[in-house]
Amino acid sequence: MSPVLVHSPKGVTLAGGGRFSASLLAQARALAPRLVAADSGADRLLALGAEPEAVIGDFDSISPAARARLAGRLHPIAEQVTTDFDKALRSIAAPFVLGLGFAGQRLDHGLAVLNTLVRHPDKRCLILSGSDVTFLAPPSLDLTLPKGSRLSLFPMGAVTGESAGLRWPLQDLAFAPDGMIGTSNEVSGPVRLRFSAALMLVILPRSAVGAALDGLIPAGVRGE
Repeated sequence: MSPVLVHSPKGVTLAGGGRFSASLLAQARALAPRLVAADSGADRLLALGAEPEAVIGDFDSISPAARARLAGRLHPIAEQVTTDFDKALRSIAAPFVLGLGFAGQRLDHGLAVLNTLVRHPDKRCLILSGSDVTFLAPPSLDLTLPKGSRLSLFPMGAVTGESAGLRWPLQDLAFAPDGMIGTSNEVSGPVRLRFSAALMLVILPRSAVGAALDGLIPAGVRGE
């Protein structure tokens, strides 16, 4: 297990090597001002005129130019058993992490990111893309979302749940990756979700990132 390399009382924005826009970076940094890169995420940040305070990974994809520019901020973790996202996430101690550039331009990369979310249920990490915010639900979660909002659920293992405030309730349903899933549900009121285990991904519109943080982390714990 890697030691903690970044300690922060506020949220951390973690950049990966996938594409993300300047506007998405600005949205993330408004909520999570500390900036860290996973391997070639450093190149993405430099291209957008931003510099991470730390770069974590096995460094098989970061450019020589980024290495030179960020010398002194590089934290190599040589093992190849886990991804750079996993290496970086487990090396950050913060109230929450917002991940950019991890939403899966390649399907295998995206699946590996979702696997990491489940492997580290103690980390509050939300993955942002141009359209969505995705995170692992704790066993109990309350959300305040606009009526009619899209709310999708995808199980990463066998899990059951209960709900209030959804057009199609979860009661009496057993979810599994090879069975029942819960995509494209709809908010009908204040949302209350209860799950038998931390194995359910929640996928919301990107605009709901603030509401997701409100449900996951008390404001007083977020360092705001």
